Amino acid sequence: MIGYYIIAGVLFIVSMYVSNKLKSKFKKYSKVHLQNGMSGKEIAEKMLSDNGINDVKVISTPGMLTDHYNPQKKTINLSEGVYTQRNAAAAAVAAHETGHAIQHAQAYSWLQLRSQLVPIVSVASRFSQWVIFGGLMLMATTAMGSTILLIGIILYGMGTLFSFVTLPVEYDASKRALVWLENENMLSTQEHDAAEDSLKWAARTYVVAAVGSLATLLYFLSIYMGRD
Repeated sequence: MIGYYIIAGVLFIVSMYVSNKLKSKFKKYSKVHLQNGMSGKEIAEKMLSDNGINDVKVISTPGMLTDHYNPQKKTINLSEGVYTQRNAAAAAVAAHETGHAIQHAQAYSWLQLRSQLVPIVSVASRFSQWVIFGGLMLMATTAMGSTILLIGIILYGMGTLFSFVTLPVEYDASKRALVWLENENMLSTQEHDAAEDSLKWAARTYVVAAVGSLATLLYFLSIYMGRD
């Protein structure tokens, strides 16, 4: 189990670095005020309108960096630091979340796959580590331990698959956001560069999560295969 704690420790450090970097970037670019004077809410609403989407609402949600698109309710939920603010960071986040709404409207295949995995992953992620650790403890005393460990690994693998399916969804949403912002001349060159940098660091949080999940999965798999 020492190997597990080493992997977990390294991933924690990397994750904290990327997360703190994202927060610092958001804070920095929150000071780059938009020349067009539009708020995050207005940016999202215009992008929806330009793409012919009239059944999605833009609402405010509490917290910082809590922005997300809800496909069930068809709402773009913008955090307090995005909804009313008029800066490059807010524009980037608002356009990105609107990108998800456009993916939904256009039946983007990767988003559909991720949505199909959600109910499975919600259950698998809840029990996977308990099953894995239960299997590890039982391996020393019973042959059933290996079977239980394998079940836990399969459950954990569903979460890993979900994290990798999420990557193209997030990168595509950012691409849609940046293309629209540029094509519609919504931002100046400085504002656009700030928005692009913000989205790059946001995407890296998903990359770290996916790589971390894969590394942990491979570690548990190596134990099962007897190579630990």
